[in-house]
Amino acid sequence: MAIRVALHHKTTYHYDRLVTLSPQIVRLRPAPHSRTPIHSYSLKIQPAEHFINWQQDPHSNYLARLVFPKLTRIFSFEVDLIVDMTAFNALDFFLDDENEHYPFVYEPALKKELAGFLETLPVGPHLKKFLATVDLTRRRTIPFLSDLNISLQRMIGYVIRMEPGVQTCEETLEKRKGSCRDSAWLLV
Repeated sequence: MAIRVALHHKTTYHYDRLVTLSPQIVRLRPAPHSRTPIHSYSLKIQPAEHFINWQQDPHSNYLARLVFPKLTRIFSFEVDLIVDMTAFNALDFFLDDENEHYPFVYEPALKKELAGFLETLPVGPHLKKFLATVDLTRRRTIPFLSDLNISLQRMIGYVIRMEPGVQTCEETLEKRKGSCRDSAWLLV
């Protein structure tokens, strides 16, 4: 049984004088490939006199590009969204035969398409130390990823962080704690 959820988000900027607003990009609309069924979505913008163009980035995320022709004392965007929170099996997918076991090598055409996702940042001492503990013997890919996730979940304490941004992998491993976004980045 699905749970219907309503979400309301509003951000408002007030200015003490008339200002010119540069073009803005608002990313507050669920992607079309979301597994969450969307019943309704609305985006309200102030000032009312504006131009909006919906675009999609290379990952199919929606972007509202806003242009404001007149000076204003306010900039506000308000989203109302109603969705069904349905349970789904996150492991309901299949791997190509050549990727069924880790480690694997992508075929050249696919590797070219995935190039941007395969770039890595320099590895620091804490990440090197952690990676040295990872069992890289050939085995099925899904259990490998599951074990990696479990290992990090046991190692990294969960905290709610109100600070903006994402910790580096080094920070998260050194502190042995982080928010969900910090642990997600470490897994990436």
